[in-house]
Amino acid sequence: MDGLTFLYKTAAGRCLLKLLSSRPLSKLCGAFLDSRLSAFLIKGFVRKNNIDLSDYELDGIKTFNQFFRRRIKDGKRPFDMDPDHLCSPCDGLLTVYPINDEGTVIPVKQSAYTIASMLKDKELASRYNGGWCLVFRLCVDNYHRYAYPVSGVKGPNIFIPGILHTVQPIALEKFPVFAQNCREYTVIESDEFGRVVQMEVGAMLVGRIVNLEQAGVAERGHEKG
Repeated sequence: MDGLTFLYKTAAGRCLLKLLSSRPLSKLCGAFLDSRLSAFLIKGFVRKNNIDLSDYELDGIKTFNQFFRRRIKDGKRPFDMDPDHLCSPCDGLLTVYPINDEGTVIPVKQSAYTIASMLKDKELASRYNGGWCLVFRLCVDNYHRYAYPVSGVKGPNIFIPGILHTVQPIALEKFPVFAQNCREYTVIESDEFGRVVQMEVGAMLVGRIVNLEQAGVAERGHEKG
């Protein structure tokens, strides 16, 4: 039995889960991973996840978190600049979910949730009834920076506090993770795709979301956070 199966599918694991999904523990772990004491973790992490280091700028990295948010070399992630194409804002695994006419997203039968519960804004959420929810799940080996998928005028960053479940499928089977985890979103008014909501969701022990800009102009392919 692996660790996530223990946490999400056993009674003893669910007791421990309450601690591991809490923000105080995430902050404590983050403080350690920001320290130079964490540097020894990098080699094992690279080996375990088979990460190709040739893609990245690694000069000056002295902590695990610096490695985790490493920058990619120029030209390694060319961005399609055709304004009529909706491009992935990040590395990761994409799943597309339909939103029904009542605003409900059903990724798996046990954890149906609504766009309104994700955004905490019923009026904004109602605009997406009958639309689509695109979920990009960044795995541990992925490049953890992300870009704007479209150009337009962006609103402020809206932070919604919450807990920190893992975003692995095993958690999605048990909990409406995207409506419970801490998250942050912005609304981009684009000419080609209309009003686009771009949201980042925190994950277990990786709860910190850092967006670089407040309200203003969003440029397609420009780093968002």
